[in-house]
Amino acid sequence: MKKRTPVSAIMTKDVITLNHTDNLETAEELFKKNNIRHIPVVSGESIIGMLSFTDLLRISFADSAFEEEQEIDTVVYNMFTIEQVMAKNLISVNTNTTIKEVAEILAKKEFHALPVVDNKKLVGIVTTTDLINYLIEQF
Repeated sequence: MKKRTPVSAIMTKDVITLNHTDNLETAEELFKKNNIRHIPVVSGESIIGMLSFTDLLRISFADSAFEEEQEIDTVVYNMFTIEQVMAKNLISVNTNTTIKEVAEILAKKEFHALPVVDNKKLVGIVTTTDLINYLIEQF
């Protein structure tokens, strides 16, 4: 296993993003259509947050015991904005950050994805799944 491999070797470069003005229904559609779990939220070219599919499940869970799923999503999603639901205090890495350093960050924190930012511009995203796939390739 190479010790100094940069995260750029395993990150997703063609990143699907949400604009901070998008609604949560749009977010859910992107999660399901692209079979992904994390979407960076941007304002212009700047990343301002990260929305996870778990964030959506968390806000709709409380009402789900009594309503049909479709109704809940519409009602609950209209009660919140993306900015209210997304994670805001992000830790980001750059393309030269090593895979080992990324693994150490993800192992110590509660989240499962990191934005990759160069010169204040979002250039990729790396997830725990990317790390696991990298490890599998090593064996």
